[in-house]
Amino acid sequence: MSQKIKKKSTFIDMTAMSDVTVLLLTFFMLTSTFIQKEPVQVNPPQSVSEIKIPESNIVSILVEPTGKVFMGLDKPQDRIEVLKKMGESYQIEFSDQELKKFSLCNSFGVPIQGMKQFLALSSEEQDKVIMNYGIPCDSTNNQFKSWMQFAREVNKDLVIAIKADQKTPYPLIKDIMATLQDLRENRYNLITSLRNMPEV
Repeated sequence: MSQKIKKKSTFIDMTAMSDVTVLLLTFFMLTSTFIQKEPVQVNPPQSVSEIKIPESNIVSILVEPTGKVFMGLDKPQDRIEVLKKMGESYQIEFSDQELKKFSLCNSFGVPIQGMKQFLALSSEEQDKVIMNYGIPCDSTNNQFKSWMQFAREVNKDLVIAIKADQKTPYPLIKDIMATLQDLRENRYNLITSLRNMPEV
């Protein structure tokens, strides 16, 4: 007489696996850094240097091919304090709402006289018009110098990072560096893309 073998259930409890998945997803979301939106796209020159700039206390200077200059500060509170100082210097009073809106701008690049009108725009409209401007940095109206001076006053630990397009004429970059030297800022990083070295 033959006995029937009972079939065992093939059910696998996936609760533990889904818990681990949720924990990993949360971990990656909290520890990842997002690429900041830039007002214009630049294609930086290539180099073989692999030195990385710090992830905080950064003032970024973006120079596009025609010489328009844009800046960015990574800390919202620094942005507020610098805009206040710029307002005092140019006799422009910014409201608390305008200061808060400016603190949300990763990058900026309009003449200070047009900043109130710029901040009145929606973020979508700002993205459309900002590429038409740029921070004035000529010898008669060097607002870039003022922005840099106040940025350093607000945060003495700032690291300067210059990112320029490979087609940006050298004299334009030289003018930016000359302004930094006038402020006794002799240390800065030039952002490049990594060049692949041929294998030997």
